[in-house]
Amino acid sequence: MDRWTAAETDRSHRLTWKLLMLSCGLFAGMTVVLRMDMLMCMFITLSLYTFYQMKKREGNQTVHSVLFPLYLFLAVFSKGPIGLLIPLISTVVFLGVTGRIRSVGRYWGWKTWLILLACFSVWFAAVYAEGGWEYLHNLLFHQTLDRAVSSFHHKAPFYYYFLSVGYSLLPWSLLLIGILCTAIYKKWIHTDLQKFFLTIIGVTFLLLSLISSKIAVYLLPAFPFIAYLALIYFQRFKWNRWIALSIGIPAIIFCLSFPALIELAKREDTHYLGQLLFQLAAGILSLTGLLTLYLLYRRKALNHAIRTLACGLFAAIFMGGWGIPRINSELGYGDLCNQALTVADTKKLTDYYVWKLYRPENIDVYLHKEVQTLSPDEPIQTDLHNAVLMLPAEEVAKLPPYFADKPIYRVGRYAILALR
Repeated sequence: MDRWTAAETDRSHRLTWKLLMLSCGLFAGMTVVLRMDMLMCMFITLSLYTFYQMKKREGNQTVHSVLFPLYLFLAVFSKGPIGLLIPLISTVVFLGVTGRIRSVGRYWGWKTWLILLACFSVWFAAVYAEGGWEYLHNLLFHQTLDRAVSSFHHKAPFYYYFLSVGYSLLPWSLLLIGILCTAIYKKWIHTDLQKFFLTIIGVTFLLLSLISSKIAVYLLPAFPFIAYLALIYFQRFKWNRWIALSIGIPAIIFCLSFPALIELAKREDTHYLGQLLFQLAAGILSLTGLLTLYLLYRRKALNHAIRTLACGLFAAIFMGGWGIPRINSELGYGDLCNQALTVADTKKLTDYYVWKLYRPENIDVYLHKEVQTLSPDEPIQTDLHNAVLMLPAEEVAKLPPYFADKPIYRVGRYAILALR
């Protein structure tokens, strides 16, 4: 994105915007988690950049004509059909809007589709060879149509992404959305690059809104274009109260991090946040917020204020990250399952049950054995024998009297019962 926008932006602003984009809420989160959504976002961006180079006739056109469909395939391979649909619709709409629709065959001609067909054929043949027709059918239909297009999971109204983008871009939501709305209102969209970025953003919003299954992270492919289109127009702004406020509000929230953490550490359900490393991380955020406000209102240095806020966020994540292993028992099921294995081995128990645990379907990876999930909507059974029962610690008091004399082991916010 930095290279792509070099012709319309200056170097100092691009350095600021690298930090800004990488510190956007979901972008920062997905960088840590390394989900396939981030891979798809990268390949979509590469495919669209290659398309634009082909349109501008920059670089080796023969190489671009091969890389373009290859990036499209890798986007689909990473996540799903959205990896192809976003570039396809965005480029066709852009060519139509700019009066170049007759040239669509140059980018979406026989060579592109032939390379795509060859890549998909190899992939699907390998899937069939590994798992047979049932596995292939699951990949092509259940994982796409059933779980996305006509899914009841994560079902949300069509305007979902117009709301979720606000918190997905934190702490830069006010700045980015405000700049883009101003640019559209004042009709600053002039160059092909600006029109292309705006087209990609609009198509991504519209396409994802038409799909029933909606999660905030699905919007990730639009983030680079939202950020860097805003950068192009940010250069037009000098210091003013509105721009300062859009950066100052997140800075004020950062200032409140340390006192908020101290207060949370006093509560029983979040006491684990009181460890020293988390306090240091919150202290870094608070100091960052104060320094940002100083740069913003005393020095009126917008670039330095944005860089300071972003770097402070990274420093806090780095510091707080060292404390994460100490609260594993509060975050996941690893410690719980290790203790369950110990209990099962000591008491000579063979079966595992879970009750009212959130999304326990994959804990068999820890236990190396199938786990039975009891219905959370029904009273727990009293005929369980030779088994380990895992449940939230707060639910122990709600168990029938039958379980009163059973050995109980506490693991963070969870509990284990040994049922002989």
